Amino acid sequence: MAAKKSTRPAGKASSGPRVLPVPEQRKHVRKPGEIICYSWNVNGIRAISRKGFREWFEDRNPDVLCVQETKAELEQVAKEKESQFLVDLEGYDSSWFSAEKKGYSGVATFTRKSLEASSSKGFKKDGPDHFNNEGRVLVTTFGDFEIWNAYYPNGGRGPDRVEYKLRFYDHCLDLWQKARKTKKIILTGDFNTAHKEIDLARPEENSTNTGFLPEERAFLDKMIDAGYVDVFRHFEKGPNWFTYWDQVTMARNRNVGWRIDYFFVTEETMPLVTDAWIEMDVPGSDHCPIGISLKSQS
Repeated sequence: MAAKKSTRPAGKASSGPRVLPVPEQRKHVRKPGEIICYSWNVNGIRAISRKGFREWFEDRNPDVLCVQETKAELEQVAKEKESQFLVDLEGYDSSWFSAEKKGYSGVATFTRKSLEASSSKGFKKDGPDHFNNEGRVLVTTFGDFEIWNAYYPNGGRGPDRVEYKLRFYDHCLDLWQKARKTKKIILTGDFNTAHKEIDLARPEENSTNTGFLPEERAFLDKMIDAGYVDVFRHFEKGPNWFTYWDQVTMARNRNVGWRIDYFFVTEETMPLVTDAWIEMDVPGSDHCPIGISLKSQS
């Protein structure tokens, strides 16, 4: 990745000829009463709308969809034929939060109207780093659930940016800890960090690269120690499950990737989770969709 984009883990994860096997893929089959939540870094909402996004959305029929890296203002989405369906999507409410910088970052959350959800943009207390300028967080509440859709910073522009990323992480954790006192917390999005060696194809080569630095990984350890569950790893312990592949080196063809997109839930929320999955066979972005299912409490 070109570091100037600062949207992906940097490093050597995609070089070389080695091919890793792709685990057997499956699509979750909805059970009666389940709530289906998806997350996807789409690497441009307008671009992916020209690559089968609508068909994927209609097939999966999610109750909640969190997308990251929209790279567009809502009015831009409305102007393009392929993406304008998202502006007034039948049966759904949506919330959009864009960065001040045009064509950069951005998140959007779609929720089924029957959930009667409400969303807030960014942090209510932003702090000296002005995190909200980059359009990275949407917090949506439905019932006694609170779901955080976030596109976490990348450290690819150097040590200062890594420090910014770690401050962003810590700011979020403080808010999550307060919110979980009254809500069931679901956290999802592109965390831009692979947690364990099993979560990327080439851990040794990337041990000094952002996205797999000890201090970045330590934050995910801190989350788990504080009672947040990596939902996918609760259900799947095996290797070669990734959510991001470098496009420049065509790493997806060799499954030389990183698992940097997650669903985390608090321990007290975990009994409501029935499944988690990664759809590695879905094209359109340099990331793939991830999903979880929840028991309905109605």
